[in-house]
Amino acid sequence: MNRDERGTVTVFVTVFMIALLVVAGLVIDGGNTLAARREAINVAESAARAGVQGLDEDAARASSGVRLSPAAARARAQDFLDATGHDGTVTVEGDTVIVEVTITQPLYILGIAGLGDTTVTGRGSARGVRGVTQEGN
Repeated sequence: MNRDERGTVTVFVTVFMIALLVVAGLVIDGGNTLAARREAINVAESAARAGVQGLDEDAARASSGVRLSPAAARARAQDFLDATGHDGTVTVEGDTVIVEVTITQPLYILGIAGLGDTTVTGRGSARGVRGVTQEGN
């Protein structure tokens, strides 16, 4: 029995290379996507902390307590987002600033297969506090 096996190795190598590219794409593009998500969370948390510094100065001067000025808090958080070059939304609820940041991450290897960019979001919040006091001093 004489069977012709020419081309068998070529098919195996082709299938193996495609599988290897898919795995490499999952590792590299997946890692980049996770890093972009972490960056979105970090930027959102930092922007929220910047926003919570937007105090209502009139209320503080009138000794009616320290509270946030929603307009100042939004402006400070948005200024931080603008400085970092990220898109996001800022919401002020009472004494809490909530920021959501969206980052579009390109897929470098999986993009070859026709997959488009992926979008990740990060959310951060910060609450204004009056200060820290220590009993006994």
